[in-house]
Amino acid sequence: MRPLPVIGVVLVVLGVIGLVVANVTFTQHKTVLDAGPIKITQDQEKSVPIPTIAGIVAVVAGLGLIFIGRRT
Repeated sequence: MRPLPVIGVVLVVLGVIGLVVANVTFTQHKTVLDAGPIKITQDQEKSVPIPTIAGIVAVVAGLGLIFIGRRT
């Protein structure tokens, strides 16, 4: 398979996922106290917003790569 259409399809899929999912949420485990046998940890939930423009740009760029890859 040619690489440009494959990369284009991947970009389109990632762009659509970015448009559907507004935030990516993950849990970070942080050590608060580590004193010998005593270890206290804290779970902190963080959220990273995905800008709408990033999803749109990824879809447009992916469609462009698919189009260019099919022409050559």
